[in-house]
Amino acid sequence: MKPDQEIAKAAKLEPIEQVAKRYGIERSDLELYGDIKAKVKLSILDRLKDRPNGKFIDITAISPTPLGEGKTTNTVGVTMGLTHIGKKAACCIRQASLGPVFGIKGGAAGGGYAQVIPPEDLNIHLTGDIHAVQAANNLACAFLDNHLFSGNELGIDPGTINIRRGMDINDRDLRDIITGLDGNGKPRETGFDIAVASEVMAILALAEDIHDMRKRLGRIVVGFNKDGKAVTCEDLKVAGAMTAIMRDAIKPNILQTIGGSLAFVHAGPFANIAHGNSSIVADRVALKVADYVVTESGFGADMGAEKFFNIKCRQGGLVPDAVGLVATVRALKNQSGNFKVKPGKPLPEGLVKEDLKSLEAGMPNLTRHVRNCVGFGLPVVVAINVFGTETEKELEMVRKAAMAAGAHDCVISEVFAKGGEGGAAFARALVKACDEPKNFQFTYDLNQPIKKKVEAIATKIYGAGRVDFSAEASKRIKSFEEAGFGKLPVCMAKTQYSFSHDPSLLGAPEGYTLPIKDARLSAGAGFVYMLCGDMMTMPGLGKKPGGENIDIDAQGNIIGMF
Repeated sequence: MKPDQEIAKAAKLEPIEQVAKRYGIERSDLELYGDIKAKVKLSILDRLKDRPNGKFIDITAISPTPLGEGKTTNTVGVTMGLTHIGKKAACCIRQASLGPVFGIKGGAAGGGYAQVIPPEDLNIHLTGDIHAVQAANNLACAFLDNHLFSGNELGIDPGTINIRRGMDINDRDLRDIITGLDGNGKPRETGFDIAVASEVMAILALAEDIHDMRKRLGRIVVGFNKDGKAVTCEDLKVAGAMTAIMRDAIKPNILQTIGGSLAFVHAGPFANIAHGNSSIVADRVALKVADYVVTESGFGADMGAEKFFNIKCRQGGLVPDAVGLVATVRALKNQSGNFKVKPGKPLPEGLVKEDLKSLEAGMPNLTRHVRNCVGFGLPVVVAINVFGTETEKELEMVRKAAMAAGAHDCVISEVFAKGGEGGAAFARALVKACDEPKNFQFTYDLNQPIKKKVEAIATKIYGAGRVDFSAEASKRIKSFEEAGFGKLPVCMAKTQYSFSHDPSLLGAPEGYTLPIKDARLSAGAGFVYMLCGDMMTMPGLGKKPGGENIDIDAQGNIIGMF
Protein backbone atom coordinates (compact mmCIF):
# COMPACT_ATOMS: atom_id res chain seq x y z
CA MET A 1 0.00 0.00 0.00
CA LYS A 2 1.38 3.44 -0.97
CA PRO A 3 1.93 6.20 1.66
CA ASP A 4 -1.11 8.35 0.74
CA GLN A 5 -3.41 5.35 0.96
CA GLU A 6 -1.81 4.26 4.25
CA ILE A 7 -2.51 7.73 5.70
CA ALA A 8 -6.10 7.62 4.48
CA LYS A 9 -6.64 4.12 5.85
CA ALA A 10 -5.28 5.11 9.28
CA ALA A 11 -7.49 8.22 9.50
CA LYS A 12 -10.55 8.28 11.74
CA LEU A 13 -13.62 7.68 9.59
CA GLU A 14 -16.91 8.85 11.13
CA PRO A 15 -20.38 7.83 9.97
CA ILE A 16 -21.30 10.43 7.35
CA GLU A 17 -24.62 11.03 9.12
CA GLN A 18 -22.65 12.19 12.17
CA VAL A 19 -20.43 14.54 10.11
CA ALA A 20 -23.49 16.01 8.39
CA LYS A 21 -25.22 16.60 11.72
CA ARG A 22 -22.41 18.95 12.82
CA TYR A 23 -23.34 21.14 9.84
CA GLY A 24 -27.05 21.18 10.55
CA ILE A 25 -27.86 18.59 7.89
CA GLU A 26 -30.62 16.37 9.24
CA ARG A 27 -31.09 12.65 8.57
CA SER A 28 -34.19 13.48 6.53
CA ASP A 29 -31.98 15.57 4.21
CA LEU A 30 -29.82 12.57 3.34
CA GLU A 31 -29.92 9.54 1.10
CA LEU A 32 -27.27 7.23 2.54
CA TYR A 33 -24.98 5.10 0.40
CA GLY A 34 -23.68 2.90 3.18
CA ASP A 35 -22.14 4.43 6.29
CA ILE A 36 -19.52 6.80 4.85
CA LYS A 37 -21.10 8.55 1.87
CA ALA A 38 -24.47 10.07 1.08
CA LYS A 39 -26.42 12.29 -1.25
CA VAL A 40 -28.04 15.48 0.00
CA LYS A 41 -31.61 16.14 -1.12
CA LEU A 42 -32.04 19.54 -2.75
CA SER A 43 -35.10 20.14 -0.58
CA ILE A 44 -32.58 21.28 2.06
CA LEU A 45 -32.31 24.55 0.12
CA ASP A 46 -35.99 25.26 0.83
CA ARG A 47 -35.56 24.40 4.50
CA LEU A 48 -32.54 26.71 4.85
CA LYS A 49 -33.60 29.42 2.41
CA ASP A 50 -33.59 32.13 5.09
CA ARG A 51 -30.10 31.27 6.36
CA PRO A 52 -27.43 33.65 5.05
CA ASN A 53 -24.72 32.24 2.78
CA GLY A 54 -21.23 31.64 4.06
CA LYS A 55 -18.08 33.13 2.54
CA PHE A 56 -17.20 31.74 -0.89
CA ILE A 57 -13.54 30.99 -1.79
CA ASP A 58 -12.19 29.64 -5.07
CA ILE A 59 -8.92 27.69 -5.09
CA THR A 60 -6.93 27.76 -8.32
CA ALA A 61 -3.27 27.47 -9.28
CA ILE A 62 -0.43 28.37 -11.59
CA SER A 63 -0.20 26.45 -14.88
CA PRO A 64 0.22 22.72 -14.23
CA THR A 65 3.54 20.93 -14.73
CA PRO A 66 4.50 17.23 -14.58
CA LEU A 67 5.64 17.93 -11.00
CA GLY A 68 2.15 18.57 -9.63
CA GLU A 69 1.14 21.72 -7.79
CA GLY A 70 -1.18 20.29 -5.13
CA LYS A 71 -4.33 22.24 -5.90
CA THR A 72 -6.81 19.61 -4.69
CA THR A 73 -4.55 18.86 -1.73
CA ASN A 74 -4.67 22.55 -0.78
CA THR A 75 -8.41 22.83 -1.40
CA VAL A 76 -8.94 20.03 1.08
CA GLY A 77 -6.08 21.16 3.34
CA VAL A 78 -7.16 24.78 3.71
CA THR A 79 -10.70 23.57 4.49
CA MET A 80 -9.14 21.51 7.27
CA GLY A 81 -7.09 24.60 8.19
CA LEU A 82 -10.24 26.68 8.52
CA THR A 83 -11.72 23.98 10.75
CA HIS A 84 -8.47 23.94 12.73
CA ILE A 85 -8.76 27.69 13.51
CA GLY A 86 -12.36 27.28 14.65
CA LYS A 87 -14.37 28.01 11.50
CA LYS A 88 -17.19 25.85 10.17
CA ALA A 89 -15.83 25.06 6.72
CA ALA A 90 -16.68 22.72 3.84
CA CYS A 91 -15.00 22.05 0.53
CA CYS A 92 -16.51 21.37 -2.89
CA ILE A 93 -14.47 19.31 -5.34
CA ARG A 94 -15.16 17.48 -8.57
CA GLN A 95 -15.89 13.80 -8.96
CA ALA A 96 -13.08 11.64 -10.29
CA SER A 97 -13.28 10.26 -13.81
CA LEU A 98 -12.10 6.69 -14.28
CA GLY A 99 -10.04 7.93 -17.24
CA PRO A 100 -7.38 9.72 -15.16
CA VAL A 101 -7.67 7.25 -12.26
CA PHE A 102 -6.63 4.35 -14.50
CA GLY A 103 -4.50 6.53 -16.76
CA ILE A 104 -1.65 8.88 -15.85
CA LYS A 105 -3.02 11.44 -13.40
CA GLY A 106 -4.25 9.03 -10.75
CA GLY A 107 -6.70 9.76 -7.95
CA ALA A 108 -8.39 13.06 -7.14
CA ALA A 109 -8.84 12.93 -3.36
CA GLY A 110 -5.91 15.18 -2.37
CA GLY A 111 -2.74 13.84 -0.79
CA GLY A 112 -0.77 13.24 2.40
CA TYR A 113 -2.65 14.48 5.46
CA ALA A 114 -5.03 16.58 3.34
CA GLN A 115 -7.38 14.09 1.74
CA VAL A 116 -11.06 13.39 1.28
CA ILE A 117 -11.67 9.90 2.60
CA PRO A 118 -12.11 7.10 1.78
CA PRO A 119 -10.19 7.73 -1.47
CA GLU A 120 -11.20 4.45 -3.08
CA ASP A 121 -14.88 5.39 -2.82
CA LEU A 122 -14.26 8.89 -4.19
CA ASN A 123 -12.18 7.67 -7.12
CA ILE A 124 -14.07 4.60 -8.27
CA HIS A 125 -17.81 4.97 -9.00
CA LEU A 126 -18.73 6.97 -5.85
CA THR A 127 -22.53 6.97 -6.22
CA GLY A 128 -22.58 6.29 -9.96
CA ASP A 129 -23.19 9.83 -11.21
CA ILE A 130 -20.70 9.65 -14.08
CA HIS A 131 -22.18 6.36 -15.24
CA ALA A 132 -25.57 8.10 -15.33
CA VAL A 133 -24.05 10.94 -17.37
CA GLN A 134 -22.57 8.43 -19.80
CA ALA A 135 -25.86 6.52 -20.13
CA ALA A 136 -27.97 9.64 -20.65
CA ASN A 137 -25.57 11.00 -23.27
CA ASN A 138 -25.44 7.70 -25.14
CA LEU A 139 -29.21 7.31 -25.02
CA ALA A 140 -29.50 10.64 -26.86
CA CYS A 141 -27.00 9.38 -29.47
CA ALA A 142 -28.94 6.15 -29.90
CA PHE A 143 -32.20 8.08 -30.36
CA LEU A 144 -30.50 10.34 -32.90
CA ASP A 145 -29.12 7.49 -35.02
CA ASN A 146 -32.42 5.63 -34.79
CA HIS A 147 -34.17 8.78 -36.03
CA LEU A 148 -31.81 9.01 -39.02
CA PHE A 149 -32.34 5.31 -39.77
CA SER A 150 -36.14 5.62 -39.48
CA GLY A 151 -36.52 8.30 -42.15
CA ASN A 152 -35.13 11.49 -40.59
CA GLU A 153 -38.47 13.29 -40.35
CA LEU A 154 -36.76 16.28 -38.72
CA GLY A 155 -34.53 16.70 -41.75
CA ILE A 156 -31.28 16.68 -39.74
CA ASP A 157 -28.20 17.46 -41.83
CA PRO A 158 -25.71 14.70 -40.82
CA GLY A 159 -22.84 17.12 -41.46
CA THR A 160 -24.02 19.34 -38.59
CA ILE A 161 -24.44 16.69 -35.89
CA ASN A 162 -23.22 18.21 -32.63
CA ILE A 163 -23.19 15.24 -30.25
CA ARG A 164 -20.85 12.25 -29.81
CA ARG A 165 -20.99 9.17 -27.67
CA GLY A 166 -19.18 9.13 -24.33
CA MET A 167 -17.13 6.71 -22.27
CA ASP A 168 -15.55 7.22 -18.83
CA ILE A 169 -12.32 5.48 -19.85
CA ASN A 170 -9.34 6.82 -21.81
CA ASP A 171 -9.65 4.96 -25.12
CA ARG A 172 -7.90 6.51 -28.14
CA ASP A 173 -9.26 3.84 -30.51
CA LEU A 174 -12.73 5.31 -30.13
CA ARG A 175 -11.81 8.92 -30.94
CA ASP A 176 -12.93 8.53 -34.56
CA ILE A 177 -15.33 5.81 -35.69
CA ILE A 178 -17.90 5.04 -38.37
CA THR A 179 -21.34 3.92 -37.24
CA GLY A 180 -24.17 2.22 -39.11
CA LEU A 181 -22.10 -0.28 -41.13
CA ASP A 182 -23.55 -3.39 -42.78
CA GLY A 183 -27.01 -1.86 -43.02
CA ASN A 184 -27.36 -1.39 -39.26
CA GLY A 185 -28.12 2.30 -39.63
CA LYS A 186 -27.08 5.27 -41.74
CA PRO A 187 -23.26 5.17 -41.95
CA ARG A 188 -21.59 8.35 -40.70
CA GLU A 189 -18.30 9.45 -39.23
CA THR A 190 -18.43 10.23 -35.52
CA GLY A 191 -16.50 9.35 -32.38
CA PHE A 192 -16.38 9.19 -28.61
CA ASP A 193 -15.55 11.89 -26.07
CA ILE A 194 -14.57 11.07 -22.52
CA ALA A 195 -17.84 11.14 -20.56
CA VAL A 196 -16.84 14.09 -18.40
CA ALA A 197 -16.42 16.21 -21.55
CA SER A 198 -20.03 15.61 -22.58
CA GLU A 199 -22.63 18.35 -22.46
CA VAL A 200 -24.66 16.20 -20.08
CA MET A 201 -21.85 16.50 -17.51
CA ALA A 202 -21.72 20.26 -18.03
CA ILE A 203 -25.48 20.39 -17.46
CA LEU A 204 -25.16 18.38 -14.25
CA ALA A 205 -22.62 20.91 -13.01
CA LEU A 206 -24.68 23.98 -13.96
CA ALA A 207 -28.31 22.96 -13.37
CA GLU A 208 -30.20 24.46 -10.41
CA ASP A 209 -32.47 21.47 -9.77
CA ILE A 210 -34.01 18.50 -11.53
CA HIS A 211 -36.55 20.65 -13.40
CA ASP A 212 -33.86 23.03 -14.64
CA MET A 213 -31.83 19.97 -15.65
CA ARG A 214 -34.84 18.64 -17.58
CA LYS A 215 -35.10 21.91 -19.52
CA ARG A 216 -31.37 22.00 -20.22
CA LEU A 217 -31.29 18.40 -21.43
CA GLY A 218 -34.16 19.24 -23.75
CA ARG A 219 -32.18 22.21 -25.14
CA ILE A 220 -29.16 20.11 -26.17
CA VAL A 221 -28.69 20.75 -29.87
CA VAL A 222 -27.89 17.49 -31.64
CA GLY A 223 -27.57 19.15 -35.06
CA PHE A 224 -29.26 21.46 -37.55
CA ASN A 225 -31.74 20.83 -40.35
CA LYS A 226 -31.29 21.90 -43.96
CA ASP A 227 -32.78 25.32 -43.15
CA GLY A 228 -30.29 25.96 -40.36
CA LYS A 229 -32.82 25.40 -37.57
CA ALA A 230 -31.50 23.73 -34.43
CA VAL A 231 -32.75 20.20 -33.69
CA THR A 232 -32.75 19.34 -29.98
CA CYS A 233 -33.12 16.40 -27.64
CA GLU A 234 -36.63 17.73 -27.01
CA ASP A 235 -37.34 17.33 -30.72
CA LEU A 236 -36.03 13.74 -30.56
CA LYS A 237 -38.36 13.12 -27.58
CA VAL A 238 -35.50 11.73 -25.49
CA ALA A 239 -34.99 14.51 -22.91
CA GLY A 240 -37.51 13.05 -20.45
CA ALA A 241 -35.85 9.65 -20.49
CA MET A 242 -32.43 11.28 -20.07
CA THR A 243 -33.72 13.12 -17.01
CA ALA A 244 -35.05 9.86 -15.56
CA ILE A 245 -31.55 8.40 -15.83
CA MET A 246 -30.11 11.53 -14.18
CA ARG A 247 -32.75 11.81 -11.41
CA ASP A 248 -30.43 10.93 -8.55
CA ALA A 249 -27.26 12.35 -10.10
CA ILE A 250 -28.44 15.94 -9.55
CA LYS A 251 -28.21 15.49 -5.76
CA PRO A 252 -24.72 16.39 -4.46
CA ASN A 253 -22.60 13.76 -2.73
CA ILE A 254 -20.92 14.23 0.64
CA LEU A 255 -17.85 12.60 2.15
CA GLN A 256 -15.41 13.84 4.81
CA THR A 257 -11.82 15.04 5.05
CA ILE A 258 -9.16 13.47 7.25
CA GLY A 259 -9.77 16.35 9.65
CA GLY A 260 -13.52 15.72 9.84
CA SER A 261 -14.61 18.64 7.64
CA LEU A 262 -17.53 18.14 5.29
CA ALA A 263 -16.61 17.51 1.64
CA PHE A 264 -19.04 17.87 -1.25
CA VAL A 265 -17.94 15.81 -4.26
CA HIS A 266 -20.19 16.44 -7.23
CA ALA A 267 -19.91 16.69 -11.04
CA GLY A 268 -16.62 16.43 -12.86
CA PRO A 269 -16.20 18.41 -16.10
CA PHE A 270 -12.55 18.68 -17.18
CA ALA A 271 -11.17 22.22 -17.34
CA ASN A 272 -9.17 21.81 -20.54
CA ILE A 273 -12.08 20.49 -22.63
CA ALA A 274 -15.06 21.64 -20.54
CA HIS A 275 -15.69 24.26 -17.84
CA GLY A 276 -13.79 22.48 -15.08
CA ASN A 277 -15.78 23.09 -11.88
CA SER A 278 -17.93 21.13 -9.46
CA SER A 279 -21.66 21.73 -9.36
CA ILE A 280 -23.61 24.86 -8.59
CA VAL A 281 -26.00 22.87 -6.39
CA ALA A 282 -23.12 21.56 -4.25
CA ASP A 283 -21.85 25.12 -3.74
CA ARG A 284 -25.34 26.38 -2.90
CA VAL A 285 -25.99 23.67 -0.32
CA ALA A 286 -22.51 24.13 1.17
CA LEU A 287 -23.00 27.89 1.43
CA LYS A 288 -26.11 27.30 3.56
CA VAL A 289 -24.49 24.85 6.01
CA ALA A 290 -20.94 26.24 6.34
CA ASP A 291 -19.51 29.65 7.21
CA TYR A 292 -16.66 29.20 4.72
CA VAL A 293 -16.98 27.22 1.47
CA VAL A 294 -13.83 26.34 -0.43
CA THR A 295 -14.50 25.33 -4.02
CA GLU A 296 -11.91 24.21 -6.54
CA SER A 297 -11.41 25.13 -10.19
CA GLY A 298 -9.56 22.74 -12.49
CA PHE A 299 -6.01 23.19 -13.80
CA GLY A 300 -4.46 26.69 -13.90
CA ALA A 301 -6.31 29.94 -13.27
CA ASP A 302 -6.44 30.64 -17.02
CA MET A 303 -8.58 27.51 -17.38
CA GLY A 304 -10.80 26.55 -14.42
CA ALA A 305 -10.84 29.90 -12.61
CA GLU A 306 -11.63 31.92 -15.75
CA LYS A 307 -14.54 29.56 -16.43
CA PHE A 308 -15.56 29.61 -12.77
CA PHE A 309 -15.92 33.39 -12.94
CA ASN A 310 -17.30 33.86 -16.47
CA ILE A 311 -19.52 30.77 -16.73
CA LYS A 312 -20.30 29.21 -13.36
CA CYS A 313 -20.66 32.37 -11.28
CA ARG A 314 -22.57 34.09 -14.06
CA GLN A 315 -25.05 31.21 -14.48
CA GLY A 316 -25.36 30.46 -10.77
CA GLY A 317 -25.58 34.04 -9.57
CA LEU A 318 -22.71 33.33 -7.17
CA VAL A 319 -20.24 36.02 -6.11
CA PRO A 320 -16.92 34.79 -4.69
CA ASP A 321 -15.27 36.55 -1.76
CA ALA A 322 -11.63 35.57 -2.33
CA VAL A 323 -9.25 33.50 -4.42
CA GLY A 324 -6.52 31.16 -3.20
CA LEU A 325 -3.81 30.59 -5.82
CA VAL A 326 -1.50 27.61 -5.28
CA ALA A 327 2.11 27.64 -6.49
CA THR A 328 5.27 25.66 -5.84
CA VAL A 329 8.88 26.76 -6.14
CA ARG A 330 9.84 23.75 -8.21
CA ALA A 331 6.93 24.20 -10.64
CA LEU A 332 7.85 27.85 -11.15
CA LYS A 333 11.44 26.80 -11.85
CA ASN A 334 10.09 24.33 -14.39
CA GLN A 335 8.17 27.17 -16.06
CA SER A 336 11.56 28.62 -17.04
CA GLY A 337 11.98 25.87 -19.62
CA ASN A 338 15.43 25.06 -18.21
CA PHE A 339 14.54 21.53 -17.10
CA LYS A 340 13.27 18.31 -18.59
CA VAL A 341 11.34 16.16 -16.14
CA LYS A 342 11.23 12.47 -17.09
CA PRO A 343 8.67 10.12 -15.49
CA GLY A 344 10.30 7.69 -13.08
CA LYS A 345 13.64 9.51 -13.19
CA PRO A 346 15.21 11.64 -10.40
CA LEU A 347 14.34 15.32 -10.60
CA PRO A 348 17.00 17.58 -12.13
CA GLU A 349 19.28 19.07 -9.46
CA GLY A 350 18.07 22.65 -9.96
CA LEU A 351 14.51 21.66 -9.02
CA VAL A 352 15.52 20.38 -5.58
CA LYS A 353 18.37 22.79 -4.85
CA GLU A 354 18.50 26.57 -4.90
CA ASP A 355 18.31 28.00 -8.42
CA LEU A 356 17.24 31.62 -8.24
CA LYS A 357 17.94 32.26 -11.91
CA SER A 358 15.48 29.58 -13.11
CA LEU A 359 12.94 30.63 -10.48
CA GLU A 360 13.08 34.23 -11.65
CA ALA A 361 12.71 33.11 -15.29
CA GLY A 362 9.56 31.12 -14.46
CA MET A 363 8.03 33.74 -12.18
CA PRO A 364 6.00 35.50 -14.93
CA ASN A 365 3.65 32.51 -14.90
CA LEU A 366 2.73 33.25 -11.29
CA THR A 367 2.49 37.01 -11.70
CA ARG A 368 0.18 36.80 -14.72
CA HIS A 369 -2.14 34.40 -12.90
CA VAL A 370 -2.22 36.74 -9.90
CA ARG A 371 -2.94 39.79 -12.05
CA ASN A 372 -5.66 37.93 -13.94
CA CYS A 373 -7.45 36.96 -10.71
CA VAL A 374 -7.05 40.45 -9.26
CA GLY A 375 -8.52 41.72 -12.54
CA PHE A 376 -11.79 39.99 -11.66
CA GLY A 377 -12.01 42.40 -8.71
CA LEU A 378 -11.18 39.90 -5.98
CA PRO A 379 -8.50 39.66 -3.26
CA VAL A 380 -5.96 36.92 -4.00
CA VAL A 381 -3.93 34.89 -1.49
CA VAL A 382 -0.96 32.99 -2.92
CA ALA A 383 -0.12 29.73 -1.12
CA ILE A 384 3.37 28.35 -1.65
CA ASN A 385 2.92 24.60 -1.36
CA VAL A 386 6.23 23.44 0.09
CA PHE A 387 8.11 20.15 -0.34
CA GLY A 388 10.98 20.82 2.07
CA THR A 389 13.61 21.49 -0.60
CA GLU A 390 12.93 25.23 -0.94
CA THR A 391 15.40 27.78 0.42
CA GLU A 392 14.51 30.99 2.28
CA LYS A 393 15.77 33.06 -0.65
CA GLU A 394 13.51 31.17 -3.06
CA LEU A 395 10.45 31.52 -0.82
CA GLU A 396 11.12 35.23 -0.37
CA MET A 397 11.48 35.71 -4.14
CA VAL A 398 8.07 34.13 -4.70
CA ARG A 399 6.51 36.19 -1.90
CA LYS A 400 7.86 39.48 -3.25
CA ALA A 401 6.74 38.68 -6.81
CA ALA A 402 3.24 37.71 -5.65
CA MET A 403 2.81 40.86 -3.60
CA ALA A 404 4.17 43.06 -6.40
CA ALA A 405 1.63 41.50 -8.77
CA GLY A 406 -1.20 42.57 -6.46
CA ALA A 407 -1.75 39.62 -4.14
CA HIS A 408 -3.41 40.39 -0.82
CA ASP A 409 -1.03 37.99 0.92
CA CYS A 410 1.44 35.19 0.23
CA VAL A 411 1.81 32.37 2.77
CA ILE A 412 3.42 28.97 3.22
CA SER A 413 1.18 25.90 2.98
CA GLU A 414 2.22 22.65 4.67
CA VAL A 415 -1.07 20.81 4.39
CA PHE A 416 0.42 17.69 2.81
CA ALA A 417 2.69 17.05 5.79
CA LYS A 418 0.65 18.61 8.61
CA GLY A 419 -2.99 18.59 7.54
CA GLY A 420 -5.19 21.27 9.13
CA GLU A 421 -2.37 22.64 11.27
CA GLY A 422 -0.24 23.08 8.13
CA GLY A 423 -3.11 24.95 6.45
CA ALA A 424 -3.79 27.36 9.33
CA ALA A 425 -1.71 30.23 7.88
CA PHE A 426 -3.43 29.88 4.50
CA ALA A 427 -6.80 29.74 6.26
CA ARG A 428 -6.18 32.88 8.33
CA ALA A 429 -5.05 34.80 5.25
CA LEU A 430 -8.20 33.78 3.35
CA VAL A 431 -10.44 34.78 6.27
CA LYS A 432 -8.88 38.25 6.19
CA ALA A 433 -9.14 38.40 2.40
CA CYS A 434 -12.85 37.53 2.53
CA ASP A 435 -13.44 40.68 4.59
CA GLU A 436 -11.71 42.90 2.03
CA PRO A 437 -13.76 45.07 -0.36
CA LYS A 438 -14.39 43.48 -3.75
CA ASN A 439 -15.64 44.63 -7.12
CA PHE A 440 -16.37 41.37 -8.95
CA GLN A 441 -16.53 41.71 -12.73
CA PHE A 442 -16.56 39.52 -15.82
CA THR A 443 -14.08 39.47 -18.71
CA TYR A 444 -16.68 40.22 -21.36
CA ASP A 445 -20.28 41.29 -21.88
CA LEU A 446 -22.70 38.60 -23.06
CA ASN A 447 -24.10 41.00 -25.67
CA GLN A 448 -20.78 41.06 -27.51
CA PRO A 449 -20.46 38.88 -30.64
CA ILE A 450 -18.97 35.44 -30.00
CA LYS A 451 -15.68 36.30 -31.70
CA LYS A 452 -15.29 39.44 -29.55
CA LYS A 453 -15.80 37.36 -26.39
CA VAL A 454 -13.17 34.88 -27.55
CA GLU A 455 -10.77 37.73 -28.30
CA ALA A 456 -11.36 39.23 -24.85
CA ILE A 457 -10.34 35.97 -23.15
CA ALA A 458 -7.39 35.44 -25.49
CA THR A 459 -5.91 38.91 -25.06
CA LYS A 460 -6.86 39.75 -21.46
CA ILE A 461 -6.31 36.33 -19.86
CA TYR A 462 -3.95 34.41 -22.16
CA GLY A 463 -1.74 37.29 -23.36
CA ALA A 464 -2.34 36.53 -27.06
CA GLY A 465 -1.80 39.25 -29.65
CA ARG A 466 -4.59 38.12 -31.95
CA VAL A 467 -6.99 35.26 -32.65
CA ASP A 468 -7.13 33.33 -35.92
CA PHE A 469 -10.47 31.64 -36.62
CA SER A 470 -10.46 28.79 -39.14
CA ALA A 471 -13.02 28.87 -41.93
CA GLU A 472 -14.88 25.98 -40.27
CA ALA A 473 -14.94 27.73 -36.88
CA SER A 474 -16.16 30.97 -38.45
CA LYS A 475 -18.90 29.10 -40.31
CA ARG A 476 -20.09 27.40 -37.13
CA ILE A 477 -19.96 30.59 -35.07
CA LYS A 478 -22.06 32.36 -37.70
CA SER A 479 -24.62 29.53 -37.65
CA PHE A 480 -24.77 29.66 -33.83
CA GLU A 481 -25.45 33.40 -33.87
CA GLU A 482 -28.05 33.10 -36.62
CA ALA A 483 -29.81 30.38 -34.61
CA GLY A 484 -30.05 32.69 -31.57
CA PHE A 485 -27.12 31.44 -29.47
CA GLY A 486 -24.88 34.47 -29.85
CA LYS A 487 -25.39 35.73 -26.28
CA LEU A 488 -24.04 32.63 -24.57
CA PRO A 489 -20.74 32.73 -22.64
CA VAL A 490 -17.65 31.12 -24.16
CA CYS A 491 -15.83 28.01 -22.93
CA MET A 492 -12.29 27.62 -24.29
CA ALA A 493 -10.90 24.12 -24.93
CA LYS A 494 -7.11 24.29 -24.95
CA THR A 495 -4.02 22.77 -23.40
CA GLN A 496 -3.74 23.21 -19.65
CA TYR A 497 0.06 23.38 -19.74
CA SER A 498 0.40 26.86 -21.20
CA PHE A 499 -1.41 30.19 -21.35
CA SER A 500 -1.34 29.56 -25.11
CA HIS A 501 -2.53 26.69 -27.31
CA ASP A 502 1.00 25.27 -27.43
CA PRO A 503 2.07 23.22 -24.35
CA SER A 504 5.73 23.96 -25.10
CA LEU A 505 5.25 27.71 -24.57
CA LEU A 506 5.94 27.89 -20.83
CA GLY A 507 6.03 30.88 -18.50
CA ALA A 508 3.81 33.71 -19.75
CA PRO A 509 4.04 33.96 -23.55
CA GLU A 510 2.82 37.17 -25.17
CA GLY A 511 1.81 38.45 -28.57
CA TYR A 512 1.29 35.05 -30.19
CA THR A 513 -1.64 34.13 -32.44
CA LEU A 514 -4.24 31.86 -30.82
CA PRO A 515 -5.79 29.51 -33.40
CA ILE A 516 -9.46 28.54 -33.14
CA LYS A 517 -9.70 25.29 -35.06
CA ASP A 518 -13.39 24.59 -34.51
CA ALA A 519 -16.44 25.71 -32.52
CA ARG A 520 -19.13 23.66 -30.85
CA LEU A 521 -22.44 24.47 -29.23
CA SER A 522 -23.58 23.44 -25.75
CA ALA A 523 -26.98 25.12 -25.72
CA GLY A 524 -28.27 23.02 -22.83
CA ALA A 525 -25.28 23.77 -20.65
CA GLY A 526 -25.52 27.37 -21.76
CA PHE A 527 -22.23 28.10 -23.56
CA VAL A 528 -20.39 27.77 -26.85
CA TYR A 529 -16.91 26.34 -26.79
CA MET A 530 -13.87 26.86 -28.96
CA LEU A 531 -11.30 24.20 -29.83
CA CYS A 532 -7.89 25.90 -29.73
CA GLY A 533 -5.42 24.06 -31.94
CA ASP A 534 -5.33 20.27 -31.88
CA MET A 535 -7.41 19.57 -28.79
CA MET A 536 -8.40 16.00 -27.95
CA THR A 537 -11.73 15.33 -26.28
CA MET A 538 -10.88 11.64 -25.74
CA PRO A 539 -7.52 11.07 -23.99
CA GLY A 540 -5.51 7.88 -24.45
CA LEU A 541 -3.78 5.63 -21.95
CA GLY A 542 -0.03 5.97 -21.45
CA LYS A 543 2.46 3.20 -22.20
CA LYS A 544 2.30 2.16 -18.54
CA PRO A 545 -1.14 3.27 -17.33
CA GLY A 546 -1.78 3.72 -13.63
CA GLY A 547 -4.39 0.97 -13.77
CA GLU A 548 -1.55 -1.55 -13.91
CA ASN A 549 -0.87 -0.80 -10.23
CA ILE A 550 -4.47 -1.05 -9.00
CA ASP A 551 -5.58 -4.33 -7.46
CA ILE A 552 -7.18 -5.74 -4.32
CA ASP A 553 -5.42 -7.12 -1.24
CA ALA A 554 -6.15 -10.32 0.70
CA GLN A 555 -9.03 -8.61 2.51
CA GLY A 556 -10.58 -7.35 -0.74
CA ASN A 557 -9.50 -3.72 -0.23
CA ILE A 558 -8.53 -1.63 -3.26
CA ILE A 559 -4.79 -0.85 -3.33
CA GLY A 560 -2.29 0.94 -5.61
CA MET A 561 -4.54 3.84 -6.55
CA PHE A 562 -2.02 6.65 -5.91
